[in-house]
Amino acid sequence: MLAIPPSIALGRGHSAAGSLARRMPATGRVDRASAALLVERLTKVYADGTRALDELELRIPSGCFFGLLGPNGAGKTTLIGAVSGLVRAPAGRLFVFGHDAVAELEARLLVGVAPQEIHLDRFLTAHELLAYHGRYFGMPKPEADQRAAELLEVFDLTAKANTKPNRLSGGMRRRLLIARALVHRPRLLILDEPTAGVDLELRYELWSYLRRLHADEGLTILLTTHYIEEAEALCERVAFIKQGRIIDEGTPRELVARHGAQRLERAYTEAMRR
Repeated sequence: MLAIPPSIALGRGHSAAGSLARRMPATGRVDRASAALLVERLTKVYADGTRALDELELRIPSGCFFGLLGPNGAGKTTLIGAVSGLVRAPAGRLFVFGHDAVAELEARLLVGVAPQEIHLDRFLTAHELLAYHGRYFGMPKPEADQRAAELLEVFDLTAKANTKPNRLSGGMRRRLLIARALVHRPRLLILDEPTAGVDLELRYELWSYLRRLHADEGLTILLTTHYIEEAEALCERVAFIKQGRIIDEGTPRELVARHGAQRLERAYTEAMRR
């Protein structure tokens, strides 16, 4: 079972970003700072004419475990790419704890992303990979090494510290990918299909870890998944996305009641038919 040692606390990242938010002037930006992620009428059209996002509106409260559900091609990955800077987006449409995700560096420092596709440097060991990521985000080498060791312990990978990713099992690579997203102590963790392709036992272990990380550290988590039961089990709020727009949003219980369903899966199916 994955366990969180006291040394993994995200305290510094929380206090630094929190002090930035408190220093903000009493303008419209204060409201933006109250959300972990705020998306205001974001449109993204690719060069081939594909409209991936269509004036999308979304607000994720700070400290929330939030699920984003939708079919392939609905715009989930494009949205994540825009938040993390991998997809070009206009300024003034995306805000992370009040910081413009396009124009302000602070926004990038507050976000950790574990993408759907597992891309890990095959020439670095597991420890080197995590430490390198820490150095990329400005950590001194001793701190980056310590943080890498902490996360390897948390994800039960200490025995594989000197092993390169291509020698790890698929489940271990998935754990390493999530650990990498946490190295720099982000306040918003984005998980794109985090349990895709892992066995049932590991999936439940990851669920348990994410619950504790969210509850104990106050980390905001945005989860995309095709496993509806995963969102139902983990998420406090859920949004349905279709053709680049949010078509419904609420707690799992609210969504189930709104669509006259018994389970979230049925509510999702009904929403997608409309």
